[in-house]
Amino acid sequence: MRPMDVTVDLARLRVTMVNVYLYGRPGAGDRGWVLIDAGLPGSAGMIEGAAAARFGVGARPAAIVLTHGHFDHIGALKSLAERWDVPVFAHRLELPYLTGRSSYPPPEPLVGGGVMALLSPLYPRGPIDLGNRVEALPEDGSVPGMAEWRWVFTPGHSPGHVSLFRDSDRTLIAGDAFCTQKQESLLAVVTERPEIHGPPAYFTMDWSAARRSVERLAELEPEIAATGHGRPLRGPAMRAALEELARRFGTLAVPRQGRYVRAPAVAGPAGVTSVPRPAVPRGVLWGLAAAVVAGAVLAKRRG
Repeated sequence: MRPMDVTVDLARLRVTMVNVYLYGRPGAGDRGWVLIDAGLPGSAGMIEGAAAARFGVGARPAAIVLTHGHFDHIGALKSLAERWDVPVFAHRLELPYLTGRSSYPPPEPLVGGGVMALLSPLYPRGPIDLGNRVEALPEDGSVPGMAEWRWVFTPGHSPGHVSLFRDSDRTLIAGDAFCTQKQESLLAVVTERPEIHGPPAYFTMDWSAARRSVERLAELEPEIAATGHGRPLRGPAMRAALEELARRFGTLAVPRQGRYVRAPAVAGPAGVTSVPRPAVPRGVLWGLAAAVVAGAVLAKRRG
């Protein structure tokens, strides 16, 4: 698949249910571009092909920059980083999940509604181990390989989640700080029905931090919002919807109940240190996930 232009030097590649972004002008050549996030497991070939189509056959990135380390953003990371011999950058609070030290907190499948949420107990929580190939983003806010950009600390969905922002044209790469579709819903994922929506609820571990992060991004007044899930949106209507999400975050984004609604998971430089008890017994959650999978298989056979 060819990546789709967001700006003249930023392109979006959709990998099933998640976006990766390629920064650099077409034809930039070897080490002349940057990959932002790394998609789902098994997507390395697709990402390589998109990079070759945009930058030239055999063109390797100068860096891979991560908004965060959830499975759908690092699925092809290890193989691409090794194949391209390229450094990986993430916030220092994401490093435990990328160096084999800690798994992310358990998901919350009964929040947000929808099949994607119910399936979340089956999603990998890591960690992966990139060893010394991964580094912390510079403390000065700069982004390696992206001279005009700065990273903005936007935790809540994950401990060290960051967004990327370019002041000159107010382009925002928001990762999962918010979405432009309802990620919990399989129908919304398939159709990419556009709407400004909160972060994927099933993996969001600190709702107070997530609210502050959305408020911080709304204050930037972006012209373009390129998110981890959903189509890039732009213009006054997008800004108005983002401002409304920030203003009414508790109503529009925060679930009515759930383990992380009652109390956040706590994480630090070494990883997760405390997780609140689940609102529903774990066996029930696994049973729900298994029922969803069985129903999908049965529906496919009947079709």
